[in-house]
Amino acid sequence: MQILQAFAIRSGYAVILLIAVLVLNFSMMHLAPGDVADTISQSMGGADQELLDKIRADYGLDQPFIVQLGRYIGGVLQFDLGFSFFYNQPVTDLILQRLPATLLLVITAQVLALLIGVVMGVISARRPNGMLSHFVTFLALFGYAAPVFWTGILLLIAFSLKIQWFPVAGMMDVSVEGGFWFRAGDIARHMVLPVITLGSIFLALYSRLARATMMETLGSDFVRTAKAKGLSPNQVVYKHALKNSLSPVITLAGLQFSAVISGAVLVEAVFSWPGLGTLAFQSIIARDTPTILGILFFSALVVIVGNLLTDLALRLIDPRVGGKG
Repeated sequence: MQILQAFAIRSGYAVILLIAVLVLNFSMMHLAPGDVADTISQSMGGADQELLDKIRADYGLDQPFIVQLGRYIGGVLQFDLGFSFFYNQPVTDLILQRLPATLLLVITAQVLALLIGVVMGVISARRPNGMLSHFVTFLALFGYAAPVFWTGILLLIAFSLKIQWFPVAGMMDVSVEGGFWFRAGDIARHMVLPVITLGSIFLALYSRLARATMMETLGSDFVRTAKAKGLSPNQVVYKHALKNSLSPVITLAGLQFSAVISGAVLVEAVFSWPGLGTLAFQSIIARDTPTILGILFFSALVVIVGNLLTDLALRLIDPRVGGKG
């Protein structure tokens, strides 16, 4: 019951934060140099003053700032993120079309990085001076140092252009015929390099943190007590120490979710992945303000929901987190 109460309180804070993000994003786009009406007219091949005034009236750009802001927030509350003048369709539809590809990429990379990182960290913590422990340290240093787009380009050159094991770009091959499993296999083959690229830096973070927290936990009093009771090393590690060492890793995973979303923009651009990252990149080039605002709002929503779920997961793993929260 305390967990549900705390979750409800944090959900209220999340709504307030989301509204603040809406206001900030809209204000920043409004203060940005340039005129949306000019951008729209340029895509039409030019326009006279009368047509520019009509465009401003159609998009509500002739209204005071506070009126535009109120209309925008009211539209968002009704799940209306505006209309894209570049793609000529509602922004909500655009995001929903690209959302599955981005979620597939981001969730797969995040889950694999978390699982593999924890396993590597736990194994290396049991043998701090072993080869795997040194490899985890090297991986962490490489992950911190290598920009995600640089890693993606290297993987493309090595495994798509030279060895030709994986496709160069896209999410699927339109020429592939067959049932569900054939298409799923084709998508999985296209996902390999983007997932490795996006997950590499987070794998380094999680493995290093899991190693450090596990080593600290293995030196605590309750672990020594468990060993004194005659429990096997595996029981000590996986039934006692692991649960207590997971909290910092899960917290970091929640905090890093925003970095995963932002990293997806670069990864999708490198691999031409048809997700929100590619949509954001194209919208920025086209100065499609409604689409940019919609993607910023949705990204903030994903990050806030991710942090809420992280907090809930921490409380389920260890009810002591947050006290009576």
